[in-house]
Amino acid sequence: MTSSEVNTAMKIRTLARHLREGVKNLVRNGWMTFASVSAVAITLLILGVFLLLALNVNFIAQSIEKQVEVRVFIDSLADKPTIGQLEQKIKSLPKVQSVVFVSKEEGLKNLKEGMGEKAYLFEGLEKENPLPDSFVVKTKLPQETSEVALQIKEMPSVSSVDYGEGTVEKLFVATSTVRNVGIIFIVGLSFTAMFLIANTIKLTIVARRREIEIMKLVGATNWFIRWPFFVEGLLMGIVGALIPIALLGFGYAYLLDVVNANYVIPLFPLLPLFPLAYQVAVILLAIGAFIGIWGSLVSVRRFLRV
Repeated sequence: MTSSEVNTAMKIRTLARHLREGVKNLVRNGWMTFASVSAVAITLLILGVFLLLALNVNFIAQSIEKQVEVRVFIDSLADKPTIGQLEQKIKSLPKVQSVVFVSKEEGLKNLKEGMGEKAYLFEGLEKENPLPDSFVVKTKLPQETSEVALQIKEMPSVSSVDYGEGTVEKLFVATSTVRNVGIIFIVGLSFTAMFLIANTIKLTIVARRREIEIMKLVGATNWFIRWPFFVEGLLMGIVGALIPIALLGFGYAYLLDVVNANYVIPLFPLLPLFPLAYQVAVILLAIGAFIGIWGSLVSVRRFLRV
């Protein structure tokens, strides 16, 4: 066996030893492990709840924004060739995504359907339909609606343009504010979670400072001491994250079943369980693992200077 093969075998045995010691220490220090894992689980559960809320609020805001459109009413004197030219002009605008022509007959039909039981109020208007032909224009970005509407308004053969002027601008301000507040809240809660969890893990390490000092005095290197604690922190973070992931997954699935069965929130659709569950799971696992490792290594470093 060559020297390189010997070194590789030794590294593998050393790594296996660190993994065994890390797992043994978790079991040996049962109550402290339980306290750390509980702190990780509870804190990440709270973070996960607000993360689900923030993602759904953002999804609802996007759904509302996608419903914003420009209704272009065509001059009643415009003939078919003129209407065709107007349609091409609108489509040529760089920020326009789609243009759909709605005839006055179709507009009246849609109006009746929207009125439901009161559709009878519009009976008899088929012969003298007062509604104009129109275009429904969608922009590539909802925030570009007002700019496109103003450009179309200046085109010939356009009678009027309706896009909810005033209301649309307030809507975009509101959705932007909701997103920004959600991001700030999630970031702040994440840092709070990191602080609380890291300090709990530090208490676990502090309780074993004599063990670290003795290992240092008998000649163990710093990294030989660090590795088992590295494994401990990683496992505590992962186990602590798996608990809220499971609770959030089952809880959110139950919520979706209730909403879909009873049509509780028909105007505000929620995100589907997948891939949302995967995204939240990855985020919580990454945070849990990082905080577990970071808290352990930072705490051990204090006692390596003997």
